[in-house]
Amino acid sequence: MPAAVSPRDLLPPEGYAHTIDSPEGPVYYLEAGSGEPLLLVSAWGPTPGSTAWLLYRDVLAVLSKSYRCIVVELTNYGHTGPVTFHEPAHDVCVRAVVRVLDHLGIAKVTAVGTSMGATTCLDLALQHPERVERLVIGACHASTGGDPYLLAPFPGEAMRLHQESQADPLDREKLERLLRSLWYDETNVTRELVDALLAFRAAHMDHWQASVDSVSVPHSNMAALATIPVPTLVIHGRFDRMVPCEQALQIMSYMPNADVVLLNECGHWPPMERPDVFASLVLDFLVRTESRLLEAAA
Repeated sequence: MPAAVSPRDLLPPEGYAHTIDSPEGPVYYLEAGSGEPLLLVSAWGPTPGSTAWLLYRDVLAVLSKSYRCIVVELTNYGHTGPVTFHEPAHDVCVRAVVRVLDHLGIAKVTAVGTSMGATTCLDLALQHPERVERLVIGACHASTGGDPYLLAPFPGEAMRLHQESQADPLDREKLERLLRSLWYDETNVTRELVDALLAFRAAHMDHWQASVDSVSVPHSNMAALATIPVPTLVIHGRFDRMVPCEQALQIMSYMPNADVVLLNECGHWPPMERPDVFASLVLDFLVRTESRLLEAAA
């Protein structure tokens, strides 16, 4: 189980965070560990406020012992940006990821993402297939704008609460309702954490304004998923109130090399709520698929 969530979980200790300049403004990323590079992309949530450290803090403590972990924050969700755009939002995030990889001289990675970060990883694999050798995704749609559900209503409960919070970003009650919908364990939503998120949002209102002024143009990736040949693991929370777990099964049905793991007592952010299990699944997947990569390279 994760350690108790507190205000310090928004920002990493000194030495982890880095920023690079780009034509669209600063791109923020974390780096920890050494060895083979492992890309991680942060998650959808409070905009701004969904920082990479909040999502991956406990997972990094495990993965960075064996891998060089590069964690890119989504545009406008944390420190990356602000960027105003009129195109599929995930395309904007893919550009940020590619800029970090180019800056670090990394040609090819295993890409790990949750929620919007996972859809960004899928987009990366479709737009730059030569740069992605494996995928770990989940809690996500395949497409910008979402995919139709077979059973659950669309949009999900968390998206409706997100829209309410975005309309009044410094309202405590609306932010608390959104956070409670993201996580299975609602005790994570402490007064101290909400205070810290409200302060972060107040200090980054330019990111909020950029999100308000942007238009994310819907774009479906469903038909293209079958063209992604790389080994893929889908990790999804059983109690996800943003993207129901049926979506994980739908993605698996389109991707010939994808397996699905459902985590019980887990909501929309598996790396934060079930970090030990999440990290263990990622490590096992990396070990299991290593021989296949070596065969493909031979």
